[in-house]
Amino acid sequence: MKCPFCGEIDNKVIDSRVSKDGSVIRRRRECLLCSRRFTTYEHIEEIPIMIIKKDGRREVFNREKVRSGIKKACEKRDISMNLIEEHVDEIERDLRETGEKEMASSVIGEKIMTVLHDLDDIAYVRFASVYREFKDVNDFVSELKSLLTKQ
Repeated sequence: MKCPFCGEIDNKVIDSRVSKDGSVIRRRRECLLCSRRFTTYEHIEEIPIMIIKKDGRREVFNREKVRSGIKKACEKRDISMNLIEEHVDEIERDLRETGEKEMASSVIGEKIMTVLHDLDDIAYVRFASVYREFKDVNDFVSELKSLLTKQ
């Protein structure tokens, strides 16, 4: 592993830790030339999941898009980034566990809707307004009514 500070290739591993779900190993390293420490992460190389968009285009699953959508919905709400990250991990894990190589974008959208419904009503309605493409106030009102009847 190349030192990010001096570019030296020789370093030693000081500490290794496995993530909670066992899919990532965090390694603390020390450069043998400049003695500075840095962290690396080792991930399992996964087969990419292809997402089929509404218009038929295909693109590789991008967890950053999921994170970004959830973050926008949760903006100015009392929801920690750690909790958002846990839900993004959960959604990605669920998708990978299906074993499918391709899936419709609507599957991801519905998973996000389920997570937000349980997490925060305001974030849920914000996401739903974009995801379900609300055209007017009546769409909001009907979604709010269904939200209130489920509680």
